[in-house]
Amino acid sequence: MTTTYEASKTALLCIDLYNDFLSDGGKLWPWVEEQAKEVNLLDNLRTIVAACRRAGIAVYHVPHHRWEPGDYEDWKYPSPYQLGAAQRQAFAKDTWGGTFHPDFRVHEGDVVATEHWGSSGFPNTDLEHKLKRFGKEKVICIGLLANTCLEATGRFAMELGFHVTLVRDGTAARSREALHAAIDIDGPTYAHEISTTQELLAAIHFP
Repeated sequence: MTTTYEASKTALLCIDLYNDFLSDGGKLWPWVEEQAKEVNLLDNLRTIVAACRRAGIAVYHVPHHRWEPGDYEDWKYPSPYQLGAAQRQAFAKDTWGGTFHPDFRVHEGDVVATEHWGSSGFPNTDLEHKLKRFGKEKVICIGLLANTCLEATGRFAMELGFHVTLVRDGTAARSREALHAAIDIDGPTYAHEISTTQELLAAIHFP
């Protein structure tokens, strides 16, 4: 890797790290369990978050909308994924499933963006404002799903002028094919770096 990750300019985007996605008993954990275990996702996420905190890199939480009764009922064109989320009540507000995984809860000094309704963490949220307000130019994207919210957030970040890093073992998808497509086919069309967890750690400067 040639990129350096200065703490003053870099943000770690933790995308949708909810119990429903990452914990046994979560509504969507069966979607990603096989691929998550294959890439050692949970341990890698823990390692990356801890390393960024030690290095002084800001941790940004990029949360999906938490389902509430009535969602999408008056929408003209909700997407199939949005309708599916409503049917499953994924990330339901004020429930265990809609709470951040215990290893990825908000710490003092973290930044929490407003919840995104679609796939990208940027449209109709304050994420761009909160990144630019604090001088962040580089974003490291981790979380779920590789081919939906992570890809959409990373791609939109590039369009807005940010330097984008993907971590190939810091995400997962419903199938090996979906993960491959997101990281190896789509990723190089917008990401400036695609690294492993260990490659990322080697590029981070620890004071």
